[in-house]
Amino acid sequence: MQKIYSTDEKDFTLYKGDVVDIGKLPYQKFDMIFADPPYFLSKGFSVSIKGCTKSFEKGEWDRVRDIEEVDSFNYAWLSRCREYLKDDGTIWVCGTFHNVFSVASCMQKIGYKILNVIVWQKADPRPTFSDKYFSFTAEFLIWARKEENTGHFFNFELMKRINGGKRMTDIWRIPIISSWELRLGKHPTQKPLKLLYRVILSSTQEQNTILDPFAGSCTTGIAANLLKRNFVGIDLNEEFLKIGIRRRQQIDDPLKAQWILNEISSIPEEEMVLVNHARKETREKMIETGICYIRAGESNGSVLVEEGFERLHYVLLHTNGKERSLYRLKKRGCFQIWKKETLEKYGFKPSHAPYYIVLHFDNTNPIKMKKNPNLNEKTKTFMARLRPLSEFMGLK
Repeated sequence: MQKIYSTDEKDFTLYKGDVVDIGKLPYQKFDMIFADPPYFLSKGFSVSIKGCTKSFEKGEWDRVRDIEEVDSFNYAWLSRCREYLKDDGTIWVCGTFHNVFSVASCMQKIGYKILNVIVWQKADPRPTFSDKYFSFTAEFLIWARKEENTGHFFNFELMKRINGGKRMTDIWRIPIISSWELRLGKHPTQKPLKLLYRVILSSTQEQNTILDPFAGSCTTGIAANLLKRNFVGIDLNEEFLKIGIRRRQQIDDPLKAQWILNEISSIPEEEMVLVNHARKETREKMIETGICYIRAGESNGSVLVEEGFERLHYVLLHTNGKERSLYRLKKRGCFQIWKKETLEKYGFKPSHAPYYIVLHFDNTNPIKMKKNPNLNEKTKTFMARLRPLSEFMGLK
């Protein structure tokens, strides 16, 4: 096992070597392991189907093997990883039908407790050229813990929050890798950062340490560091690890790191917050009555409902970016249209339009915010707008 790279903070360390030599690593046990082992698909040739060339070659490490070899390989690395997983730690393993049945069987023989089999449904899958099959649009992630009777960490509430307030299922619709993720080099089986983002958020906490025994171009490590987790990666191919080093050095630039984090944390299902500025007396009256309102266009205007309104579940009231308070709506994604005269009956003094969008919230239970982003954005400070809930509650 040869150490080839480590950041000054020791939060990103790479080794060249075989996973079964993990026992030589100078580390205590890991909180989580993410493994993307060979699927054993490579056949050493390409074919032309309907004018399109399909390659069946990724490298010798992915060469098709008989089931006995596949089982032996999976049993060896899964056994070694289990030795270095904390008693309450979990492991994720990617695959298709070519290898996941072997992985699951080996896990059960070794003593892991399988928790879920996640279906990664690719939102934009590459085409299946042959007309002899259904389209191939999914891969699988087996999630297991080390011990049958020892508990494990699961960020249940966060997963629910980023799934629009509903319990997250075992089917994840996530796009395949984006072109910008390949600009510093390409790995033939590279996973999208969005996928690792969700895996890491769901099963680890900040400052945990994650191992990837088939690190490749280090997608796991990039997502881990962006989310304030530590990372150790192992791979036999130093050229792939060099891609990972370039990718890690790229996020030393805070602006680039933030841009990437924004890209991978964009979640279409996440609950939304209506951020609404109001004068002090109006804000206090809103809190007293549990009524939040915003203007519904001018006298000759119309209502424009933005994308994401159906996921609106919270209101944040503030005055000039200060004295902010967060409340949960009584009914998700619903609003009423009131005349100004109706608002006046509740003690308000609306003066800008004849009609208003009205949302009812639970004024008895203010929600403590874990983050306080800047709301002073020149003219936007005074505009009602939708923001993701994670901007105010964080992602841990």
